[in-house]
Amino acid sequence: MMIRTIKGIENDKWMKLKILAAKRNVALGRLVEIMIEDYSNRADAVWNKILSGEKIISEKEAEEFSKEIIRLRKNRGFRV
Repeated sequence: MMIRTIKGIENDKWMKLKILAAKRNVALGRLVEIMIEDYSNRADAVWNKILSGEKIISEKEAEEFSKEIIRLRKNRGFRV
């Protein structure tokens, strides 16, 4: 067993974390693992929803936007 330090955590937050572990009858390290897994899964779900969701514009509109952006960048001296 190794001792780890969490910098910047307030005493009240540390106590809440310990209480959560005790209520669920798990070790503090295991609770942190569960919280990290849950956070990662929720973050992935949000990105999947964004990337796989309904398109806001059509492919044709996207092409038109792309062409217009390239034209504006050339006119303003930016890389294309």
